[in-house]
Amino acid sequence: MSEVEIRKRGRAGRITLNRPEALNALNYDMCLRIDAALKGWVQDADVDLVVMDAAGPRAFCAGGDIAELYARGTAGDHAFGQAFWRDEYRMNARIADYPKPVVSLMQGFTMGGGVGLGCHASHRIVGETTQIAMPECAIGLVPDVGGTHLLAHAPGRVGVWLGLTGSRMGPGDAIVAGFADHFVPEAEWPDLIAALEVGRLEIPAHEPPIGRIPDLREEIDRLFAAESLAGIAEGLAADGSPFAGEALKTIARGSPLAMAATLEILQRLGARPTMREALGMEYRFTYRAQAEADFLEGIRAAIIDKDRKPRWRHAEIGDVSPEEVAALLEPLGPQALTFEEESI
Repeated sequence: MSEVEIRKRGRAGRITLNRPEALNALNYDMCLRIDAALKGWVQDADVDLVVMDAAGPRAFCAGGDIAELYARGTAGDHAFGQAFWRDEYRMNARIADYPKPVVSLMQGFTMGGGVGLGCHASHRIVGETTQIAMPECAIGLVPDVGGTHLLAHAPGRVGVWLGLTGSRMGPGDAIVAGFADHFVPEAEWPDLIAALEVGRLEIPAHEPPIGRIPDLREEIDRLFAAESLAGIAEGLAADGSPFAGEALKTIARGSPLAMAATLEILQRLGARPTMREALGMEYRFTYRAQAEADFLEGIRAAIIDKDRKPRWRHAEIGDVSPEEVAALLEPLGPQALTFEEESI
């Protein structure tokens, strides 16, 4: 069986992730194949819209296949990861800018690379099992694949909270935060897909479950208002509420360097960045992540050795200097992420 099934059904271009045993983690070959299909369908008069879904009940896509990135990166082959991220980000931009409707159906875990696939579609559908998150800081990376674009556009300081803590969003919160558009019970998805395949783009209206964010908005906006990571941590420690304690505990486990860079990226992007501005800023970090940040150590601790004891470059949040963060976000010159030759 193919790791990603690409075909035409009726009036729809169909993309189905098919690695359920690996929670449909996205590898480089899958990324290239999806992007090639999207390119091909732009001028295909037989394709009215694109439908993206995934096999298995547990995940739409739980992230990128980072084991190979670790193997290559620790062997000194940083070019592999840099090329993967470059081409993945171009695919993310293509989905966001696609001239035909793109419908994504995101069940279960939808994280990292899965967000890059599903959450930039024009019609983003979630169900009762959906759990969306950007947990990259826990492995020494910044939220990428256009994640900072979504975080920047989230209401108030919700994006800062989600980016620093990697908190998971159920279907209701995903819609409130701007990561999804429609809640449809998963039992109805087969009928919805059948309608899409005959070109009928009519998404049934259902009231989404109420999540945590509406009740937490005041706390989130207040506790994540500081402009520095240290300031946020100090405010959380002084607050003493259950929410603050939960957030502080999560932040204490993440990479101080990655979290400081995430906060800086969001501040530089402002409230209304374009998708390509966000991807370009993310690539400045990820291009350098293997050699100059905590990414490889984060993967070792979480995925390879699974000891959950990463040895970050900085022991404390306050140890990260603004100069270190600025260096990771310096323009890349001729290596900068470009899109011109990839326009659709």
